[in-house]
Amino acid sequence: VGGLAAENVRWAEAIENFRRQKRTLCGDVLLITTFISYLGYFTKRYRQHLMENCWRPYLSQLKVPIPVTADLDPLTMLTDDADIAAWQNEGLPADKMSTENATILTSCQRWPLIVDPQLQGIKWIKNKYGNHMQVIRIEQRGYLDAVERALAAGDVVLIENLGETLDPVLGPLLGRETIKKGRYIKIGDKECDYNPSFHLILHTKLANPHYQPELQAQCTLINFTVTRDGLEDQLLAAVVSMERPDLEQLKSEELDLRWSSIPLLSSPPPSDRALPCRQAG
Repeated sequence: VGGLAAENVRWAEAIENFRRQKRTLCGDVLLITTFISYLGYFTKRYRQHLMENCWRPYLSQLKVPIPVTADLDPLTMLTDDADIAAWQNEGLPADKMSTENATILTSCQRWPLIVDPQLQGIKWIKNKYGNHMQVIRIEQRGYLDAVERALAAGDVVLIENLGETLDPVLGPLLGRETIKKGRYIKIGDKECDYNPSFHLILHTKLANPHYQPELQAQCTLINFTVTRDGLEDQLLAAVVSMERPDLEQLKSEELDLRWSSIPLLSSPPPSDRALPCRQAG
């Protein structure tokens, strides 16, 4: 007990911070869900413009304003340093744009459609899922049979190198049009077993594809195209890792220290009343 006495100040600050967050929680969640749903296809400059100059002012100018945290960064609520470090170890570029794209991909509810001319995103995705993912191309023979097996088994499927049109047979799958109480999806003339664990990722190498509105409504578009700003951030990260490896080591040690303290703080308090907890959507 004496060892936890020093934590009193930090816990008091955390409680005060939680009280402030309670006031802006609804607005923060609204802004973050908008970020996931709509910003994935835009470049860094347009993402910042929409967040700072369009959506925040709109929420504050409503007849009943919706309060939002002034310096809200969606990444702080959707992920943490440990996740980002793991993604970068799997081959994700170190720039913020790529980190935002990875966060959107892992958080979105619709199937992600990756626009990736330089193949940086697809490299990370293949490393992330490894042997647990099936890679398929539309033009290969028997690809529908592979999709049907993965759909029943609940596997991750990557359909790569798409053009601007998709096989209409995949329409019910893209729209998740389940039948018979959600147990089946009709692909062509067959009613295929549907495992809720199934996950579909779409990929195109086209730099500026034009998809039908129906497809854009069924998928979350994520733009991994390398821009000048993104390339500068990647080069800066590469230079820092080469010139100052001690900084990377320090960051790794801080992450290890942070995670080592979690078991101590995760034990429930000796009380019959359950504490509320926040679940990620």
